[in-house]
Amino acid sequence: MSNTNTTDERDLGQAGEQLSTAPREESVTSVPAMGVIGWARWFWRQLTSMRVALILLFLLSLGAIPGSLIPQNSVDELKVQTFKEAHTTVTPVYEKLQLFDVYSSVWFSAIYILLFVSLIGCIVPRTGQFISQLRSRPPGAPKKLTRLPAYTTWRTDAEPELVREAALGVLRKRRFRSHVVGDAVSAEKGYLRETGNLLFHIALIVMLVAFAGGQLFKSEGGKLIVEGDGFANTITQYDDFKSGSLFDKDDLAPFSFDLHEFVGTYERNGPQRGTPRTYEARVTYAEGADGEPKKKVIEVNKPLDVDGTKVYLNAHGYAPVISVKDGRGKEVYRNAVPLLPIDNNVTSTGAIKVMDGYKDKDGRKSQLGFQAFFVPTFAGDGQGTMFSQYPGLDYPVLALNGYHGSLGVDSGLPQNVYQLDTSKMKEFKDSNGDQLKKRLRPGETMKLPDGAGSITFESVEEWASFQITRQPASGWALTGAVAAIAGLAGSLFIQRRRVWVRTVRGTDGVTVVEMAGLGRSESAKLPEELADLAVAVHTVAPTAPEPDPDPAPETETEPGQPAEEPSEGAEK
Repeated sequence: MSNTNTTDERDLGQAGEQLSTAPREESVTSVPAMGVIGWARWFWRQLTSMRVALILLFLLSLGAIPGSLIPQNSVDELKVQTFKEAHTTVTPVYEKLQLFDVYSSVWFSAIYILLFVSLIGCIVPRTGQFISQLRSRPPGAPKKLTRLPAYTTWRTDAEPELVREAALGVLRKRRFRSHVVGDAVSAEKGYLRETGNLLFHIALIVMLVAFAGGQLFKSEGGKLIVEGDGFANTITQYDDFKSGSLFDKDDLAPFSFDLHEFVGTYERNGPQRGTPRTYEARVTYAEGADGEPKKKVIEVNKPLDVDGTKVYLNAHGYAPVISVKDGRGKEVYRNAVPLLPIDNNVTSTGAIKVMDGYKDKDGRKSQLGFQAFFVPTFAGDGQGTMFSQYPGLDYPVLALNGYHGSLGVDSGLPQNVYQLDTSKMKEFKDSNGDQLKKRLRPGETMKLPDGAGSITFESVEEWASFQITRQPASGWALTGAVAAIAGLAGSLFIQRRRVWVRTVRGTDGVTVVEMAGLGRSESAKLPEELADLAVAVHTVAPTAPEPDPDPAPETETEPGQPAEEPSEGAEK
């Protein structure tokens, strides 16, 4: 195989070269025998080869798989902690492999940087070669056109110069770059293939830079807002907040919004009963400190966009409005308490914490805590349990049981607002000595024993959770992705090819026309295209008629002698 390729290159000469800017791959056997410079040069050539770039791109895609399957600290630390508690065996291995921080791990960053260097080292020399090819003319015709994959020839009475001019006009009309070199016309087409190839690699670099910039300068956080409350885009307003290592708090876009109403509709009947149909958060927002208020409806996948910051509707739930009175009848607490959904029918749980203002029957300061279980559409009565059979507020019921003592909020340790720490609290008991618990409908009250006060389920508000995200390079990433697809399509579907038309006068004075084509890769379209070109040229230089065969010499006969009779058996 190598001998054949060498022979073809020697026969075609420059005509078979520079159809691509791809560097020649070096085999392992060509490694320099010694020398630091030689080894460094060999390593650089391997790193900037297309083969290694594809391997690194595959490794980058492979390395991103754990990041989508294993909880990440950069996304949700609570899920990571839950995963570690549930998988104590594999957790030490995952931690050593940095699988909980894949995208900031050493091995993922190494692949990322090597791919970046490989693409740049591959693109820069190829771009220079391609520019020089654009500035140069197509090479002259090889000596033996018959060796090319597409070939045709005929004889014509037209003059060689006339045929060359006709071929030059036909090729230029078909948008070939063409010129006359000696006795042949050289033409080339399909430069967009290499342009698409370079565009694809440049687009990959743009995407890599955009993703890196997005991770370094990004900011994202969550905020749960009850109807009637609002949010201002400052770090202290977030429930949770994460940012890139180069993020500056001054980069936060100045805006605010108020949640006026959340509207959720659900399928009423059929097998899809309870499936959400509409999730709408109706807000009023303002840009800057003195911006004009504007109304906006935020829906799923239809965020509010303010100066590059997007506000996504993330989740929804219910917040029962609770009021608490002490033993003297003084209201010490009134608030809408958000509860977390635990199923598709928005069955919700949470905790109600009365931290300040409450005094027991003896006038001593104390704290109250209530475990809450809420269903928007009650079911399960008489079955020993309660559950929700529909996510809408058709028949809301709130179940409570209470504690008194210390909530532990003064210890300095962070607490989950949806969980109740009862380690330093005592249960309220009913008259039978059992745990005090009761189901309440809106407007109903549960009295606490021994004159400790009461708790009332006033009404139900709705809450919405928002994800506020700023990705400064998302537009560049999208542009790079679109450009990469366009460049890949061009490099796959456009074929770079060359065509030669040679016209020489034969020994008998008749012009011999030869046409041949050469493509970067074998394709059935090249012979078809050459045939179309040959037909177009043939209309100007038609095939010459074949010369008449020489007439047979006549045999002379003597005067008076009859002509020779045909031999026996010959047809008359």
